[in-house]
Amino acid sequence: MIRFLLKGLLRDPNRSRLPILVVTAGVTLSVFAYCYINGVLGDMVEFSANYSSGHVKIMTRAYAENKHQVPNDLALLDVSRLRQRLKTDYPEMVFEERINFGGLLDAPDAHGETKKQGVVLGIAADLIHSDSKELDRLNLRNSLRQGRFPETPDEVLLSDEFAHKLGVEPGDRVTLISSTMYGSMSIVNFVVSGTIDFGVQMMDRSGMIADISGIQAALDMDDACGELLGFLPTTHYNDAAALEVETSFNQNYSDGDDVFSPVMIRLRNDSLMAGYFDFMDGVVGIIVSIFILAMSVVLWNTGLIGGLRRYGEVGLRLAMGEGKGHIYRSMIGEAVLIGLTGSALGTLIGLGFSYWLQEVGIDISSVMKDTKMMIPTVFRAHITSTAYYLGFIPGLFSMVLGTLLSGIGIYKRQTASLFKELEN
Repeated sequence: MIRFLLKGLLRDPNRSRLPILVVTAGVTLSVFAYCYINGVLGDMVEFSANYSSGHVKIMTRAYAENKHQVPNDLALLDVSRLRQRLKTDYPEMVFEERINFGGLLDAPDAHGETKKQGVVLGIAADLIHSDSKELDRLNLRNSLRQGRFPETPDEVLLSDEFAHKLGVEPGDRVTLISSTMYGSMSIVNFVVSGTIDFGVQMMDRSGMIADISGIQAALDMDDACGELLGFLPTTHYNDAAALEVETSFNQNYSDGDDVFSPVMIRLRNDSLMAGYFDFMDGVVGIIVSIFILAMSVVLWNTGLIGGLRRYGEVGLRLAMGEGKGHIYRSMIGEAVLIGLTGSALGTLIGLGFSYWLQEVGIDISSVMKDTKMMIPTVFRAHITSTAYYLGFIPGLFSMVLGTLLSGIGIYKRQTASLFKELEN
């Protein structure tokens, strides 16, 4: 039966060509739209992971409970030894030290007297080592406005707005007044190497980025850091892989009775990101559902029109004595073959476009060169397992549904009037 229907479709291309082309086009758009939306939203998540959360984050238990207060007195100790163990246990991952700090930034005049002061919010990361990826991970290369990046531990980057308020420029000296890890006062001089735009209002008002070795020396945090961010080898955040690492680490490293023992929290469990993940899942589901529904209506109409165009053919088959049920089932079988063929072709084409966009991406840096927002400048698609079967939902279901509805008319045909219909 299937071979017979397939031969009929191949030998009569006028009956199958247009429906297959419509199904292919609809499925291609559905698959590509899903991968593109998934990729853009995923890039936003990845940007947040690179900037503050990591795919996983290691802190002491006490620090994790009070992380919104940035309690560096509860920081991780003996970090170099911990990183060596992590390199052995999780060789495919990359771990980076970060310190969040605050204090008062003093800008002196030519005589060394205070000219202006301002509250500063800072991030310390590895900026000066050649093998470090932190400049790219923090998207600093696209945010630099004046000067250059730090080359020594005593050089820092200030937000462009904050530097303007303090009246300092690249090359000027500033003084950080803060507290050490042990609670004593710290007064350390730094040189402003450049200015950047964060694109975040709070950071633009008083933001500072420094090399972690300089801040460790300033805050008496030798071989210590507030957070240790871990990054999976995957291009996009993989919650299943992160969960596996989180579970393994906490079982082997964390002691529930010791508030200073390390604990790992994956990105999805971070309090700032949990809501965003739920929101992202909802948005992707709504957008894709609307798109699939629209394509389903188009493909449904294609199946409906295809059935109505064969009104005369159905009448002739009925006049020759073929049973109504057999005709109805054969038309549904043809719709299934057309839907499967079009869906398979559309999925392949859609995945092809998505793969190209995933590897090459769309570079919008020329459009965003004057923007102050620290956002990804290359938008990419992201192919997931869902993309391999998503297109079959509108492609197959809608085609069959259209044929089912149009085929109902077969049972309403009166055999006695068939020859009169054929004469007309």
